[in-house]
Amino acid sequence: MTQRDWIEKDFYRELGVASGASADEIKKAYRKLARELHPDANPGDAKAEARFKAVSEAYGVLSDDKKRKEYDETRALFAGGGGFGAGAGGFPGGFGTGAGGQSFEDLFARAGAGGGAGGGLGDLFGGLFGGGGRSAGRARPSAQRGADVESELRISFDDAVRGAEVQIRLTSPGRCDRCGGTGAKPGTAPRTCPTCDGVGLVSRSQGAFAFSEPCTDCRGTGRLIDDPCPQCNGSGVSNRTRTLTVRVPAGVDDGQKVRLAGQGEPGRGGAPAGDLFVTVHVTPDKVFGRSAKNADDLTLKVPVTYPELVLGATLTVPTLDGTVSLKIPPGTASGRTFRVRGRGVQRKNGKTGDLLVTVEVAVPSSLDDAATEALQAYAESTKDFDPRAGLLDGR
Repeated sequence: MTQRDWIEKDFYRELGVASGASADEIKKAYRKLARELHPDANPGDAKAEARFKAVSEAYGVLSDDKKRKEYDETRALFAGGGGFGAGAGGFPGGFGTGAGGQSFEDLFARAGAGGGAGGGLGDLFGGLFGGGGRSAGRARPSAQRGADVESELRISFDDAVRGAEVQIRLTSPGRCDRCGGTGAKPGTAPRTCPTCDGVGLVSRSQGAFAFSEPCTDCRGTGRLIDDPCPQCNGSGVSNRTRTLTVRVPAGVDDGQKVRLAGQGEPGRGGAPAGDLFVTVHVTPDKVFGRSAKNADDLTLKVPVTYPELVLGATLTVPTLDGTVSLKIPPGTASGRTFRVRGRGVQRKNGKTGDLLVTVEVAVPSSLDDAATEALQAYAESTKDFDPRAGLLDGR
């Protein structure tokens, strides 16, 4: 992607967010559009595929704080993509000292004190202007890292606790398999742009100053493709479906992301590919849960009878690896939690969580005559015990 692309494209409008949107708002908008426009959801729809690529390109810039800052500054300096027309003072994009322009003193201040005039402007405009003693004719377009890609995965509770290797099929923009990313039809090759001599930039003079801008013939790529690849139409990028193995670590929480380095979109100009971030969704278990205080601890609720709480009992309770015996002492209150050591999440580093067993009294919905008489007799024999004593004191 060239600097001219940044000037001419409105990535905020592409994602449907305001220019001051937060990182979370940008991510939310991208994920919504990516789901709607994904090729799997729109098979054979070329328009949706083009929009999917455009949305991915916009997110690749706006999700990176450094790229977003450079993008915002570039568009602000060129009046939001208004091009390279001359402005106040005879300088491109409205550079001048009037109310609507910026003085060169302002530009030097933004570029940073202490760096010379040429170097400051060169840093500020990211190579749009020659300076700092480096000739634009010898400069090379900067490589750009590929955009990150996001996907989702649903796993069972057991796989989340134990860890698992899960395969996913992913359709996303990638290096074209047919042309190898050159953009040229197999058997042919791109040729060097004669206008810019393969640099991607051309120079022009404006009074005492020399300016550089992306070459319009090759669109800043430095190459011309006479016979485009029929699969990617000369872009070097096409949608591809891959099968990837996601290694889910033991103890992963619902909503956590697993990163697969280098599995995102391919880089430009020899730059590395982006990463793939897989959001893991965990299906709740019918028996076990995860502790809110320590995710390595599993939780379990066990129903018990009133006599078991009063008289004490030994219960057989399930774990992820079988069963264990749990002793309930006499006089245990309903809602009490017992800790079974080492029966929680077992991580690869040797750290192991516990199983937290909470006992809750189960009340029968109905009783036969014998049970009713026995319970009435019990109530009579314990009528001096008032569990609510003092509850209403001071009221």
